[in-house]
Amino acid sequence: MEIEVQNLRKRFGEVEALRGISFGVFPGEVFAFLGPNGAGKTTTIKILTGLIREFQGEILYRGEPFSPRILSFKRVIGVVPQHNNVDRDLTVEENLKVHCYLHGLWGKKQRERIREVLELTGLQGHLRRKADHLSGGMKRRLIIGRALLHEPQILFLDEPTVGLDPAVRRSMWDLIRGINVLKGCTVFLTTHYIEEADMLAQRVVILDAGRVVAQGRPQELKEALGRYTLEIYHRDRIEEEFFQSREEALERMRSLDVPAKVREVNLEDVFLSLTGRRIRV
Repeated sequence: MEIEVQNLRKRFGEVEALRGISFGVFPGEVFAFLGPNGAGKTTTIKILTGLIREFQGEILYRGEPFSPRILSFKRVIGVVPQHNNVDRDLTVEENLKVHCYLHGLWGKKQRERIREVLELTGLQGHLRRKADHLSGGMKRRLIIGRALLHEPQILFLDEPTVGLDPAVRRSMWDLIRGINVLKGCTVFLTTHYIEEADMLAQRVVILDAGRVVAQGRPQELKEALGRYTLEIYHRDRIEEEFFQSREEALERMRSLDVPAKVREVNLEDVFLSLTGRRIRV
């Protein structure tokens, strides 16, 4: 197991942000935390990357006890925060060089790592461009590239596509897949986008109000509920019913005297069935 977490708890004053969550991350997989804002996703990332030092529970990295005071673990992780934190007045190349220096990369090794990261992220043509002049998607690519300079074994991505338009978001998904497949890097991402978790993750933990409400492979979580959703549009609400076959769902729809439609079950249906509400953003 790459990461093992048992009974992780964190309180901020009167607010219990994490309420005894447990999960594991396997080597080489794309693993996702899915949940609304305030679910505890970012708090978990900050604990696992040493930014929050006080917590309760047990964390193991590759079987070894984790402590944020042990700096050696930072050599094996890369972190992409939720918000853009590029040095805006520096060029793409200068941003990358600064982080190479922080990781002790100099000379030929530095040039090799920068070249490889530029190729992976598609930023080759923007080397001399100031970061402040990059689009939102290009800034995210720069931040991801920066986190890969020291060749981490685990990459943490906190809401990597938040604020990006759908086309740019999909291009970021391709980049994340490439990092996972081409570099053999374990990817731990958080998201509130249903489709993002479904498209990228081999396994997902659904988090709500600091608790794990479900975890497993996306397809297994959906099939436990049903394969098809019938949305029934009443005047004051939308009702959902679940069926294992499309034919059953269509037969039920034909028996109704109100508008309805049939679609495939998604992870938001799973969240709704477990919590009674939809994922809020």
